[in-house]
Amino acid sequence: MSTTAAGVLFIVSLVAALVAVYRPFGDYLYRVVSGTRHSRVERGIYRLVGVNPAAEQTWGVYARSLLAFSAVSILFLYAFMRLQNHLWLSLGLPPVMTHGAWNTAVSFVTNTNWQWYSGESTMGHLVQMAGLAVQNFVSAAVGIAVAVALVRGFARSRTGELGNFWVDLTRITLRVLLPVCVLATIALMIGGAVQNLSAGTDVTTLTGATQHVTGGPVASQEAIKDLGTNGGGFYNVNSAHPFENPTGWTNWIEIFLLLVIPFSLPRVFGRMVGQNRQGYAIVAVMAILALGSIAVTNGFELAHSGTVPQAVSAALEGKETRFGVSNSAMFASSTTLTSTGSVDSFHDSYTALGGGMLILNMMLGEVAPGGVGAGLYGLLVLAVITVFVAGLMVGRTPEYVGKKISSREIKLASLYFLVTPALVLAGTAAAFATGNNSTALNVGPHGLSEVLYAFTSASNNNGSAFAGITVSTPWWNTALGLCMLLGRFLPIVFVLALAGSLARQQPTPASEGTLPTHRPLFVGMVVGVTVVLVALTFLPALALGPLAEGL
Repeated sequence: MSTTAAGVLFIVSLVAALVAVYRPFGDYLYRVVSGTRHSRVERGIYRLVGVNPAAEQTWGVYARSLLAFSAVSILFLYAFMRLQNHLWLSLGLPPVMTHGAWNTAVSFVTNTNWQWYSGESTMGHLVQMAGLAVQNFVSAAVGIAVAVALVRGFARSRTGELGNFWVDLTRITLRVLLPVCVLATIALMIGGAVQNLSAGTDVTTLTGATQHVTGGPVASQEAIKDLGTNGGGFYNVNSAHPFENPTGWTNWIEIFLLLVIPFSLPRVFGRMVGQNRQGYAIVAVMAILALGSIAVTNGFELAHSGTVPQAVSAALEGKETRFGVSNSAMFASSTTLTSTGSVDSFHDSYTALGGGMLILNMMLGEVAPGGVGAGLYGLLVLAVITVFVAGLMVGRTPEYVGKKISSREIKLASLYFLVTPALVLAGTAAAFATGNNSTALNVGPHGLSEVLYAFTSASNNNGSAFAGITVSTPWWNTALGLCMLLGRFLPIVFVLALAGSLARQQPTPASEGTLPTHRPLFVGMVVGVTVVLVALTFLPALALGPLAEGL
């Protein structure tokens, strides 16, 4: 079988698997977030934290609960890293430096998982397990909880209540993320991923040198890293390391894990608003954007432009030879489309236009299908903007799933959209204005791409790195940490405020003038609005970076 045919089969099998689980897994997610019964373990957790699970919260209380939980998590994780040399399983590693601990604490709590460090030589096993991996679970659950709260805003009427943050957080963690991760961990271990508490082994390399290879609880962290669209790898080279991603079929499993929840959540939206066809419309938008990105990225990497790539028939530099060009490009597209940040190839070595496509994936707002929860609420905000634009065309107050989109809703949607571009462009400009772009290994358009990628990844809470740039300095750790913090929580506040505004409305019956939001026309309009908004915002920066280099 040719390399291209194998790559097509790999992609088709993934699409088929996602289609197969869309309804059953989406229906299970719906039952988890809509049920009223609490398990014994859940009731014990509620008593421990002093929460009444029967009490619902307004959007303001929901937001304050989320922000308070996240603030405590940042402080805890920061202290954990600063004190790791006094902890069990520290492997003799020193405390993480202050600005690095700040950056990492913010990174994992915001579901970004940006890593300025090499995991195996910086973090002890206990910090990896009880610090970083725990945040992988709860930060993912926070994103799903926000998406569910927004959907409740569409589904409810004449109420200010959006559910209970603590109940949503607990249920999603215990009933969805934990059981799926147990199964995924077993599968990865069968495939050869490492799962132990070993301090490491000294091995002799092919050249006769000695290398220390660290073991650790890798498979369990790998599972939630991908399922929760987190991305923080146990090792420096992430999913290109054979202990994290041993074979071609484990590579398939990891891509499936990072796509399965984001692509299933539109089913929850459809079930909760009582119109499954609305969920199909949203997942269709996600699929169109995702398949387009995957096809374009594969095309650029397989077109092998340049003397050396043409000689070997593909752009092989930076690719993991166990997976090949197509499977590596599929992973790269999926991880940048889902705000995951895990990588199985070196993005800085992609062709200029292939690397530019990865940057564009993140600039889309990572809504195709986006991070767990974040992709759904991001795309619903874009749907709100789309119906507003359509309403302007016909001179009618826009409506979406029975709710009017008035000036308040469109202002909140606009503020949501403007946060990330402001952070990306201001951060990139600040790096060049202060001379901190000098830490990039390249100059010219590619150097700009490296800086632009870093701020795009941080501000969109992706966490993948273009590499080729040193970001372990106080300036970079502080700047990127601020982008991650603001890029996560400002949009969440706007989304929850939008949900509260929608929930207070009374339903608006559909009429002859109502735009049908479940038909192909609307799907095409949302795709168009998403692409046009990104193009208008980021095209000048892309033109100076990857486009200039590629053309």
